[in-house]
Amino acid sequence: MLEVNISGLNLKSPIILASGILGVSHSTIKRIIDAGAGAITTKSIGPKPRKGYKNPSIVEIYPGTFINSVGLGNPGIDDFISEIFEMKEYKCPIIVSVFGNTNDSYQQVATKAINAGADAIELNISCPHAEVSSIGIDSNLTFELVKLLKKSIKKPLLIKLNPNVTNIEEIALAAEKGGADGVVAINTLSAMIIDINTKRPILSHGSGGLSGKAIHPIAIKKVYDLYKVLKIPIIGCGGIFDWKDVIEFFLAGASAVQIGTALYKDIELFKSINEDLSNYLKRNNFSSISELVGLAHNFQTQEVPDFE
Repeated sequence: MLEVNISGLNLKSPIILASGILGVSHSTIKRIIDAGAGAITTKSIGPKPRKGYKNPSIVEIYPGTFINSVGLGNPGIDDFISEIFEMKEYKCPIIVSVFGNTNDSYQQVATKAINAGADAIELNISCPHAEVSSIGIDSNLTFELVKLLKKSIKKPLLIKLNPNVTNIEEIALAAEKGGADGVVAINTLSAMIIDINTKRPILSHGSGGLSGKAIHPIAIKKVYDLYKVLKIPIIGCGGIFDWKDVIEFFLAGASAVQIGTALYKDIELFKSINEDLSNYLKRNNFSSISELVGLAHNFQTQEVPDFE
């Protein structure tokens, strides 16, 4: 009932751990899988170790809404390979999020991850507080990077899209044209908070990415728009806190979802959402959650009348 297939990845649940949330240690990954995650997306891994930004790097600004600027801190792909090997023992699809400072470095990191056993690659070209965002705002750069990686990567290639653009559909179509197997929509929104007493930004880096409840309606709109133009699957991401948020993404056009910020409360959220999703499907006589994909598009929205 909850099983989905995303670009060849068979998931027991449509709920995937989002990148940047707990996805570094294999022991933590096991807890998340045991809680009911359908797949795991690791923290973004680069070509070499990176410390990231100093604290404060994450702040809750409204209930369930955070701004963060971690700065892609990670152990580097060479040290992370052993973690991928450990994760593979848990028999759950592992999606490794990768980044680099050149197209070649993206390719090298992705290739090493696949050789270590990754089931898919997620390209981080959209982190709003790191250099990689420059790729995700340019359709030509996106196309060239995806095209390059598809030559050497035989496993599914997912592209995490940047919402901080004028036309997200243009970027997504460039990724699709380059050979992407799916897109993840959306990454965090570029944001800033300033302390009125110190008169400086609260985050050490200054600006950061907004995540959680406040961005959910924005993410729904982006997925809705992308569904109209893409032929490849969409994984919805942004502000999921309960089963209703998941259903909303599916109705907008997502074929699976990622959850991140809400896990600050309890990783057992996977289990409760899965149970609630199953109950919803039974109550509404659906045999599979995939039957919900894009149903909101059957509704005819009112057109703006012409001026006389």
